[in-house]
Amino acid sequence: MKRLQLLGVAVFLCSSVVLAGAQREELLSQSVQTTLQRSISDRAEPRLIFDNPAQAEAWLSEMSERLKKRVPDEFVRRKLLTAIHYEATRAGLDPQLVLGLIHVESGFNRYAVSVVGARGLMQVMPFWQRSIGSPEHNLFDINTGLRYGCTILRHYLDIENGDYFRALGRYNGSLGKAEYPNLVYGAWKNWYDWSPAAEQRVAQR
Repeated sequence: MKRLQLLGVAVFLCSSVVLAGAQREELLSQSVQTTLQRSISDRAEPRLIFDNPAQAEAWLSEMSERLKKRVPDEFVRRKLLTAIHYEATRAGLDPQLVLGLIHVESGFNRYAVSVVGARGLMQVMPFWQRSIGSPEHNLFDINTGLRYGCTILRHYLDIENGDYFRALGRYNGSLGKAEYPNLVYGAWKNWYDWSPAAEQRVAQR
C-alpha cells in the first residue's frame, strides 16, 4: 500500500472521535451506475471465503479475540466478522483493511451517525441509496451497510487505479490529505494485521 505512512500508536489512540465518511456525490456514468447497482442488489448470504475450513476458523477466532472489547457478544461478533470478510473479499478488498476502516469510521457502532449524515459501520452517505440502491435500504443494517461501504470503496479504488491513499481520501471526503488514510492504515496494522503463515500453522495441526 504505497504512499501510506504508519502513524505512531499514541497518535492513533488519541483519535477517539468518529471520523465519519463524507463521500461527495458525483455524476456516475450509466455503465458505472449499472455495475454498482448490480453489486448492491446481489443479496447472497455472507460466508467466509477461504481455501479450507481450518483457515476460516483460524482467521475468525483470531479476529474475534481482537474485537472482543468492542463487540462483547461472541455470536454477534462472529456474525459481524463473517459479513465483513465476505463483503470485503467479494469486492476485492483486504478484510483486515476494511476492519481498520470500520475501526476509524464508527468504532464498530452500527448505529453511528456523523454530523454530515453518514450512517452505520462504514459511515455511508445516504445519497448513495438514491444513486445506486434504494431509499428503502437500511444503512444501519450490518449486511446492507457493509455491502454499500465495500462497493463504494472498490469504486473509488478503481477510479484511482489501485491507489489506496487516494481511494481512502475519496471515501472520507478528504482527497489529497494524509490524516485519514494514515489512520485507517494505522488501525489495520496495529489491530487487525493477520499473517497467512498463522493460518497455515493452524491448518497443519
